[in-house]
Amino acid sequence: MQDRCGIDSYVRSIPDFPEPGIIFRDVTSIIQSPEGLKKSIDGLVESLKGLDFNVVVGPESRGFIFGVPVAYALGKGFVPVRKKGKLPCETLEKEYALEYGTAVIEIHKDAIRPGDKVVVVDDLIATGGTIEAITEMIEELGGEVVRLQFVMELAGLNGRERLHQYDLDSLLIYDGK
Repeated sequence: MQDRCGIDSYVRSIPDFPEPGIIFRDVTSIIQSPEGLKKSIDGLVESLKGLDFNVVVGPESRGFIFGVPVAYALGKGFVPVRKKGKLPCETLEKEYALEYGTAVIEIHKDAIRPGDKVVVVDDLIATGGTIEAITEMIEELGGEVVRLQFVMELAGLNGRERLHQYDLDSLLIYDGK
């Protein structure tokens, strides 16, 4: 395990959930703690200082929790990626694989402009499927993904390898699944 900003002690680890042998890492225990929330947001902001970008993208719903305060602190705009049917204007959608089926996410077509330099912020990277779909949408709209930034990473699920072409950073990395 690697913990760059001292947040591991705020993560509730639940053994054998959702199945035997898995340790579920609960991010809600970080944000329930004033200290855990502050350390995680401060860690994300610090890791992005000096990086050249103009917009933060965050997926529903925990990407909103972490992405909006990061965008605010760094003076950037925030673009939400939502589940299908939640955005009111013209959207670009992407279907991606889940463990048992598929899901569809959307972004407003006018949210990313050609040449935008984008940082994607989310709570967790596991297999990388959701983030891969998001990067494809950003690039299809003409944006450049300059960093994928996470609070936690489950290294045993190989999301980093799936997204190897991107600059990827996590504050807290767990070796297993």
